[in-house]
Amino acid sequence: MNANSKINVLLVDDQPGKLLSYEVMLGELGENLIKTGSAKEALEVLLKTDVAVILIDVCMPELDGFELARMIRDHPRFQQTAIIFISAINISEADSLRGYDAGAVDYVPVPVVPEILRAKVRIFADLYRKTRMLEDLNRELETRVVERTAALEAVAARLIQTEQGRSLALAAGNMGSWDYNFQYDSWTIDEGQYRIFGLAPGATVPSDALVRSFFQPEDWERLIATLKAATRSDPTFQAELRIIRPTGEVRWCMVVAAATFDGTGNAHRVSGVTIDITERKEAERKQTLLAREVDHRARNALAVVQSIVRLGRASTVDEYVLGVEGRVRALALSHELLSQSRWQGADIARLVAEEFAPYQTGGVARAVAEGPSIILPADKAQSVALVIHELATNAAKYGALSVAPGTIHLTWSLNDGQLKMVWTEKGGPSVAAPATKGFGTRIIEASLNKQKGDTAAFEWRHEGLQCRIELSVVAHHEEISTQDIAAHPTEGKQVHILVVEDEALVGMLTSEIVNQMGYAVVGPCVGLKEAMKAASENSIDGAILDVNLGGEMVFPLARALKARAIPFIFLTGYERAIVDGDFAGIPVLQKPTPADDLKNALSLALSSRPGNKPVQVPA
Repeated sequence: MNANSKINVLLVDDQPGKLLSYEVMLGELGENLIKTGSAKEALEVLLKTDVAVILIDVCMPELDGFELARMIRDHPRFQQTAIIFISAINISEADSLRGYDAGAVDYVPVPVVPEILRAKVRIFADLYRKTRMLEDLNRELETRVVERTAALEAVAARLIQTEQGRSLALAAGNMGSWDYNFQYDSWTIDEGQYRIFGLAPGATVPSDALVRSFFQPEDWERLIATLKAATRSDPTFQAELRIIRPTGEVRWCMVVAAATFDGTGNAHRVSGVTIDITERKEAERKQTLLAREVDHRARNALAVVQSIVRLGRASTVDEYVLGVEGRVRALALSHELLSQSRWQGADIARLVAEEFAPYQTGGVARAVAEGPSIILPADKAQSVALVIHELATNAAKYGALSVAPGTIHLTWSLNDGQLKMVWTEKGGPSVAAPATKGFGTRIIEASLNKQKGDTAAFEWRHEGLQCRIELSVVAHHEEISTQDIAAHPTEGKQVHILVVEDEALVGMLTSEIVNQMGYAVVGPCVGLKEAMKAASENSIDGAILDVNLGGEMVFPLARALKARAIPFIFLTGYERAIVDGDFAGIPVLQKPTPADDLKNALSLALSSRPGNKPVQVPA
């Protein structure tokens, strides 16, 4: 699959007129729309066709939408398929919760707003397409590894049979041959084996003790047991072992050998070949990490989109749609630039140019940008993209870009790891500081890591807004102390929940859910040091912890909380296996998670503390 491949979108409704209307709404997406008039037809299509998104009518004869969704989710092939319910009758909050419980990612009431439906389907379609592209790359890598392994094993088999094979092993450079004599307890190894051991050829007579020293103890015991288990009827064997060179370097090797027997049936000699498979092992490790990281990033992206959808506010549907689409577009731009660089970074100049493009019309540049090309690290690219988008959107609505003469000027520079941006508006209507913080301002402030010196200063001048932002774009590795974290009983005071989350929007949504439960939020903290400091300076009754904080694992804080009997839960884009075995009994929720699931998990964790009563979760 490539970036231009069409993906399948399945439409399920027993009314042809509604199917036609969905087809018209989604037609401009350019995807392959498959229409079915019943649950049975839908299941027949799913068994034959790969589908990215499924739109299901709730009320259908014979089998309703909820039952169909559960049947789809029960099939291993469709557990990650996006399901969106559309209903004109069941539109209460209870129906929505029932839909999410059945496995849906969204619940859309009728009348359907075409722009919103298109935006939702587009997000899941693009995510499906990119995921399939990565899976194709994984399969290609796996095929190459299998072919390489098969070739090496074939070469090894030939080496055992002929002396000519020994010469081929030497020529290959990553193979060695050897011979062990049981009677004299002696080894004979060739130049290739010397190289695998990390020794100069012929440097030392290989005694049994010397050869044993190159292996991990458990691997050596396994090799000897395998040697002794060889029989006349089954004289060959192979095993994967680790060899430790004198420098401490560990090399993975495959040993393929065959034993010969004397007239009494006793093995008196074993000849074999050692193949260095370290590169293959590294490729397998990278493939596993890549698959895990793809899943993590996909879930994190969905969690950010979920936050944008849930946190956004607007006075009209059109304004809400524009707000959601704009923020998702800014998010998609940062992801596109990061994917082009294999997530090594994104150029701020390109981010700004894309965001300013709509304001460069008629030969007039109303938005001017000045600054060097700076590659932002992956953990900052998304934040900067959203900050610039929110400032530009605010200027277009209320500031300099809302009137013809108005202009904006953005400059940036990098000094000692600090990115400094100055946003200046002129020629617009007279502005004044707002009475309350809007969503855009909250996004900007949430993107800052105050522990690393990030700041944002807004100056509401008569001629227009001026905003000065400083962001740390280098990693800081500082010693972290866990000694001062103390537990505090919840009786007789408000419950305080520590929120640790490095995705700004996800942290905002998590904090809002905690506030809805009637609890006070400490944070959200975006880094481990900041979280440790917050936990030591505040009364903490519980915590919600993201696992990976910009490459830094949260486990030191989790161990400190556990040691002091402070309950907590993990909220992560990774699978359960990423969590250390020390936390076997701690709840692990995968992003994006429904608000009710988060509330229930937190309530259960808090009620498990000695002396605590179960906490009633707000409806």
